[in-house]
Amino acid sequence: MKRVVQRGLWFEEFETDVVYEHRPGRTITEADNVLFTTLTMNPQALHLDAAFSDQQPPFNQRLVNSMFTLSTLIGLSVGQLTQGTLVAQLGFSEITFPKPLFHGDTMYVETVVTEKRESKSRPGEGVVTLAHTARNQHGDIVATATRNALIRKTPEES
Repeated sequence: MKRVVQRGLWFEEFETDVVYEHRPGRTITEADNVLFTTLTMNPQALHLDAAFSDQQPPFNQRLVNSMFTLSTLIGLSVGQLTQGTLVAQLGFSEITFPKPLFHGDTMYVETVVTEKRESKSRPGEGVVTLAHTARNQHGDIVATATRNALIRKTPEES
């Protein structure tokens, strides 16, 4: 019987200028936001205090913690791109949050590989630059992030 194990892409399988759409999306709940915010010791009232947030323009409601947004943006890409093939995160750059997420919003993520190169110091691995974009259910961009990841090359068969 044939077996298929879900994994991310090996270094050689990443293609530049391709849009990788990560589905399904993730609907963000109040519980997600409150749990993440309290677990990370962030006392920001804009995430936790409905009475306070409801009176704060311009949104007049609680905002989803932007670090949860960033974490979920990356998490939604893992199954398709880096599950089992990632060696290490090398760094993030150009992180933006042009619009907030609110409780009940659904996040969808897409990734474009903007660059890839073989590692100079680590044979069998390569560096891939990933440009992630998260959108809400209306298509509004709610977050972007560029990251460099160290990815394994396809293992040689013995």
